[in-house]
Amino acid sequence: MTSAGVVGAKPARREPPSHRAYLKRQLFGLTVALGLLGLSLAIGMWGFRRFEHMPWRDAFVNAAMLLGGEGPMQQDLSESGKVFAGVYALYAGLAVIAIAGILLGPGIHHLMRRAHLDE
Repeated sequence: MTSAGVVGAKPARREPPSHRAYLKRQLFGLTVALGLLGLSLAIGMWGFRRFEHMPWRDAFVNAAMLLGGEGPMQQDLSESGKVFAGVYALYAGLAVIAIAGILLGPGIHHLMRRAHLDE
């Protein structure tokens, strides 16, 4: 907060967040990231099951490989399977970036707060 009516006033000093609050934010981020990962994997499994009529294990492997950036295990896909695999691969790349941001966000925020408290 700044002093009312004073231009260029420095913000009031706040206490650093507690270690417990940081761990709480980190745990919340981990929960959200795991939920997004599970949802992404379920979408991929559903798609491979729906368009390629794969057994659940094969659908899991293909979806997990695409989420991991390796590409699908099965290469002889139908036309609709190829379209799904391509769209899912694009989504998977964005999901991985989002998950990384969710996981790294609280730690980076914590470090930035600590660095600014030293000033």
